[in-house]
Amino acid sequence: MTSDIERRRFLKAASAAGLVGLAGCSGGPSDGGSGDDGSSGDGSDDDGSDGSDDGSSGDGSGDVPATVGIVYSDGGLGDNSFNDAAQQGLIQAEEDFGIEYDESQPEGTGEFGDFQQRYASSTDPDYDLVSCIGFNQTDALAENAPQFPDQDFMLVDSVVEEDNVASYVFREHEGSFLMGVLAAHLTETDFSAGAGSTDPDSTNLGFVGGVDSPVIRRFQAGFEAGVDYAADDVDVTTSYVGSYADPSGGQEAALSMYQSGADIVYHASGATGVGVFQAAQEEGRFAFGVDLDQSITEPEFSDVILASMVKRVDTAVYESVSNVIDDDHQGGESIALGLESNGVECVYGDEIGGEVPDDIVTAVSDARDAIIAGDIDVPTEPGDT
Repeated sequence: MTSDIERRRFLKAASAAGLVGLAGCSGGPSDGGSGDDGSSGDGSDDDGSDGSDDGSSGDGSGDVPATVGIVYSDGGLGDNSFNDAAQQGLIQAEEDFGIEYDESQPEGTGEFGDFQQRYASSTDPDYDLVSCIGFNQTDALAENAPQFPDQDFMLVDSVVEEDNVASYVFREHEGSFLMGVLAAHLTETDFSAGAGSTDPDSTNLGFVGGVDSPVIRRFQAGFEAGVDYAADDVDVTTSYVGSYADPSGGQEAALSMYQSGADIVYHASGATGVGVFQAAQEEGRFAFGVDLDQSITEPEFSDVILASMVKRVDTAVYESVSNVIDDDHQGGESIALGLESNGVECVYGDEIGGEVPDDIVTAVSDARDAIIAGDIDVPTEPGDT
């Protein structure tokens, strides 16, 4: 079953989250996830019993509306992107509802199942919800969810068809299509802003992905389709770095693109994207961010970040917590978040986005309306039409 969350609820959660500065800590289970800054701990696990240290936020008391355990994806916190967006949803839920939470940052894929099990089997605290962030947790959760039928789980970026799992998937291709439209029009324009400029005689663009996967291919497919929709003779060069935490790899890939004539490089690669921004500054070109408004979360690069494809992971986390509090967990459902529900958006950069010509802004807005109306069918795999 697939359903869209009502627009009203999305706007409430998205506006509440604010999408501004994040804690950016590193490590493993929390020293006290509901501390003043919402930051995570040092990666240690004193007793190994429940995925949290002895400073666990949950106390099992009836005064707390919900206690949440969250297992982050590859790269961990501090990516100013995907994982930090998920944390922002928790922080907002803490502020709005008074929940308590603990955080875990596995060092590798092999640890996902262990952390999921620790939260699900814990009795002190008893976790009302276990949030699993990232498609790479799918296999572990598919194995664990049936073993803990009374535990509510939520999963971001994939689907596990179990009655106790609410699966949140995003239409990244829709938002990325808008980024493609924006990039194609800009690369054909003599445009300067901040520290970047375009060369209208060199109509090339770039896409840097993290790990080659169905999720990231949706970003690539939408971007390439948007470029093709807006321009006839603009090429897109694609590179997958193979990691969400390799800024040097991202920088190397993007430098190659810029030096081959790319005006703009769009990344969907977590912390690897910092390298893309570095390359943009070095070459005096532009970059597009992802997941959060990275002109705000990466302010040192705001003079080259023209726009970001914001993916409301924070809203998915916030909404799932809210549902658990309301005794309305969407277990067994796949909730699809796209342009129509503001689950994905093209957000112009805080410093230089306002300099994008009005006619290009209109073209992007028109494409958005056409996708929502069903007049544009955006592919989910590169090369599909």
